[in-house]
Amino acid sequence: MDRRTFNKLAGTAALAALAESNDLQAQAAADDSEVVLEDKELLVAFDRKSGALTRMVRKSTNWVVQRRPALGVSFRLLVPLPNQRANFVLGQKQTAAKVEKVSPNEVQIVWKDPVSEHGGAVPLTLTATTTLVNGVLTFHATLVNHSSLTIETIDYPYFGDFTSPTSETTMHTERLWVGALNAEEIYPHFHNGKGYWGVLYPTKTIESNVSQFCLIRTPDQGFYVGMHDTAIRYLLHFTFEQHPGTVDWVTDRVPPQDEISGMPVHLEFRTCHFLFAHPGGQVQLAPIVLHPYSGDWHAGLDVYKQWRATWFGKPRTPAWALDVHSWMQLQIDGAEQDYRVRYRDLVKYGQECAENGVRAIQLVGWNHGGQDGGDPSLDTDPALGTWQELHDAIAKIQAEGVRMILFGKPIFADMSTDYYRNELHKYEAIDMWGNKYESNGYSYTTPTQLAGINNRRRAIMDVCSQAYRDIATREFEKTLALGAAGWLFDEVMQHNGVLYNFSPDHGYTPPGYLFSGDIPLVKQFRAAADKVNPDFLFSGEGPGDWLMPHYTLGYYRIGPETRHALRYIDPQAPLMAAVRGVDARDEINLTLAYRYIISYEPFNFKGHVTDFPLTLAYGKRVDALRRRYREYLWDADFRDTLGADVQADGDHRHTVFVAKNGKRAVVVVNLEQARAISVSVALPNAGRLAIITPERPATEPASGTFRVPSRSAAVLLEQ
Repeated sequence: MDRRTFNKLAGTAALAALAESNDLQAQAAADDSEVVLEDKELLVAFDRKSGALTRMVRKSTNWVVQRRPALGVSFRLLVPLPNQRANFVLGQKQTAAKVEKVSPNEVQIVWKDPVSEHGGAVPLTLTATTTLVNGVLTFHATLVNHSSLTIETIDYPYFGDFTSPTSETTMHTERLWVGALNAEEIYPHFHNGKGYWGVLYPTKTIESNVSQFCLIRTPDQGFYVGMHDTAIRYLLHFTFEQHPGTVDWVTDRVPPQDEISGMPVHLEFRTCHFLFAHPGGQVQLAPIVLHPYSGDWHAGLDVYKQWRATWFGKPRTPAWALDVHSWMQLQIDGAEQDYRVRYRDLVKYGQECAENGVRAIQLVGWNHGGQDGGDPSLDTDPALGTWQELHDAIAKIQAEGVRMILFGKPIFADMSTDYYRNELHKYEAIDMWGNKYESNGYSYTTPTQLAGINNRRRAIMDVCSQAYRDIATREFEKTLALGAAGWLFDEVMQHNGVLYNFSPDHGYTPPGYLFSGDIPLVKQFRAAADKVNPDFLFSGEGPGDWLMPHYTLGYYRIGPETRHALRYIDPQAPLMAAVRGVDARDEINLTLAYRYIISYEPFNFKGHVTDFPLTLAYGKRVDALRRRYREYLWDADFRDTLGADVQADGDHRHTVFVAKNGKRAVVVVNLEQARAISVSVALPNAGRLAIITPERPATEPASGTFRVPSRSAAVLLEQ
């Protein structure tokens, strides 16, 4: 049977089941075939026989989310056989052993020994519990594997017909990545995000190693869907699958009707847990929370903020890093040994920073092998000078009030080194087939390497291995011995696409989820630092939010289209942004609007802080403004665009800050390159208003209407 015939028959069967009721409204009413949870906000129903989720309605807005019961699904398992990996257990083909409402707000469903597609019955027990409390659904589940097979994944919960509120209402997904919120449309257009050769239907996934939550939003409401697991035990995919496909690949338009060519049109949404449940094992799934909200994406993030507050705590960050200040990033050697700056010559860079109010230097390429060479070694490089020369330069610079922050990258190994060949290869991550993972590395300086011919390829290290974590800690301790004030973990947000290690020789039962190893690794680093300097700063490049309690200062690259989700989630977090242009007014204005620490990076962080004098002069003015009005622009609550209506006749951005005394500030940035814009700001119940700018920092009386010159910023203050 070909794929089209199979899909058409499956669609016909689903439509036939739906047609059993002549009245769709009557079908939506609870009867003896359903078990229903319901409160003022949500109604959710489960089939009493199969346990499938057949209906869900957001009652407060009349959003019928799971619309057609015939398309309901319960779960799906992947249980590979020795000679056939694609062996699924399809929940819609199973009968539940138990579907019971065990309390007014809780349903328990049990499936036992379901039948797989190609391997017969699989001895297991899957127990799922769904609770509905104050309009919030929480899905718990426990899997007990009695079989001789590894159960690799389970899709649960599973919505077979996730429907937009109306046929005219757009839907998007949202995810958090490197501090920013990124959106993709899922209705009425759906672009395939996976290789077309590997899937039957257009598919998108959001990975939990990128974002532990996703938003499914319309313009004025949505659902927050969260993986609430602070231990980061395993990977989860928020998966969207459009059936039977799009109208064509030119427009990616979803068929607007319920059925096309005899096949039902529907969007599946499920969360796929990569459990790798071993024979005889038991796994408790991470809770999945569905929380409806009203409003735009800010309201969805508000839901995440509530959960975050239950575990995030108060990170330990040195006071200087929380104040208004700026950094400089400086690379002194790349992977092609250009040896740009000797250790003994660093002092003059520190003096220039001190003279210009720059309070920290992120030093890159100081280690043997240069930037992205020699990793994870943090030995000094004899070609740049002696260990003592670097130690003494750090001490002299810090005596000037400029902290030295050393760059490191402990999760990769330079495969061109003897260190890798003789020792580190024992701890590299291995795939399911026994092969090592590796990445191409980065290109520096010379035509040969810029062409990718002699890149220093990198092994991806298994941070789940205690033995490797001990090696990485010994390397990290070398930064402490040099007397630096902190370090920055480059690429802390990723493992170059590697998720699991399958080597059986790393001291634990595989597979090991690399992202789960990041937390014990940083705790080991922190313990080592506390013995030497409790105020040693831990910073990182775009840490996942679960790492932000540990890498408390985050480094980012931002632009005019960035949606600054992490700043909205955590208004006081010390976040830093690269400023690279020769006259970088727009970049600096964005740091003002979104409260980022400035990182000056002339010549792509290979120059002096004074090399771009226009950028430096304007940055100093912005920081002076933030110090003078810090109660409005630094210590205040960041509200993004909420709380003010701003209209302008040109390209602009605006943000709102609310001071502790309730007074507000509105920052308006003019992104027009050659003309001023007229701005109108409406603040509800506004008090007396004044305006300030980096060039004219003294307050001047103002109304809500004013002009902002090109490439400039103005701040409207409520006094």
